[in-house]
Amino acid sequence: MISVVIPAYNRAAMLACALRSVAQQTFHEYEVIVVDDGSDDDTEHAVRRVGMPVSYVWQEHAGVSAARNRGVAASRGEWIAFLDSDDRWLPEKLARQVAFVGSHEEVVACQTEEIWIRNGVRVNPGRRHRKRSGDIFLPSLELCLVSPSAVLLHRATFERLGGFDEGLDACEDYDLWLRLAVDTSVYLVPETLTVRYGGHPDQLSQHHWGMDRFRVAALSRLLSSGVLDSERRARTIEVLARKCEILAAGARRRGRRDEAERYLAVARYYVGGDEERRVPEGVRPLAGGGCER
Repeated sequence: MISVVIPAYNRAAMLACALRSVAQQTFHEYEVIVVDDGSDDDTEHAVRRVGMPVSYVWQEHAGVSAARNRGVAASRGEWIAFLDSDDRWLPEKLARQVAFVGSHEEVVACQTEEIWIRNGVRVNPGRRHRKRSGDIFLPSLELCLVSPSAVLLHRATFERLGGFDEGLDACEDYDLWLRLAVDTSVYLVPETLTVRYGGHPDQLSQHHWGMDRFRVAALSRLLSSGVLDSERRARTIEVLARKCEILAAGARRRGRRDEAERYLAVARYYVGGDEERRVPEGVRPLAGGGCER
């Protein structure tokens, strides 16, 4: 069975559309868990009106990572499929992924191609967003190449990773998929079966400036974990250093000299560090994506 986990926060109208796309799936062996992350709109009633079996879980507002983790904890399926409340699936999405993992026993994570809709208009993803299949770790260092709404993930793998990092305010998906891709292949089902919507003002990317702040925090923790081989460590340091330099330049333009120096200090530490060191207490990543010194 597949557990479909949908986090929702003040998106009642969009959530109804997402739920209908699940109800229209040609594969029917699933359960649906909606985690209401402290909404104060009509979210609960929207779930009830859809007219399909849904486990509704309410929590105090704690963010999308906590909501997804809570949904998985409340689920029973061997496989987990995430669906963001502002996205939807085409009818064959789950069936195609189930068939794929059924014919490839080694697969514990796969995703589909997507249609992108931004501000109501279909757009073509840039070349750098092109999805890969198999070992995606190195190309995923620059930006997130896995979409939560497109993924089917084995429960044991999700639990091994410890779920989404609830300390990250954004880029929590980038962080999880990087930790996954360190030693696990992520395969692509080469069919366009997920519709991803963007451009609305309540998206995390609209709320947080400098999204690379959160990627730097994720990369720093990954480097400190000791799980990377020499090649992957070197490439990770290269990407982290470049992102730190860009963030430092932006901080200087805003007159934030101390912040600029903090990012440069993190970059210098890793560029000049060795395999066994950890980030010293004087220069460490913050859970919220910044760095302190």
